[in-house]
Amino acid sequence: MTLVRETGNGTITIAESVLLEVVTRAAETVPGVRVRRKRSVDVDSRAVRLELTARRGEALVPLAQRVQEEVASALATMCALEPSRVDVAIDDVEDGGE
Repeated sequence: MTLVRETGNGTITIAESVLLEVVTRAAETVPGVRVRRKRSVDVDSRAVRLELTARRGEALVPLAQRVQEEVASALATMCALEPSRVDVAIDDVEDGGE
């Protein structure tokens, strides 16, 4: 969903693909995380949903919480969008290899 902001100087439009890129890059700054294809940003409800693969051996709840914090911060900073929620689903684990 596209984000549209009206300002005193006109309209600012941020495409859905850009919002998803911001979310993906922010999530993947957390070591041990890879974002899967299923992800969404609902501008109206300010809700984000991500499916992740985590590195085997990581503590999953703290890892997901770090992802939530990074994603919320990136959207607020880069897009002036304060998410109401960032839902994270870890649906796979893989061996690290980094």
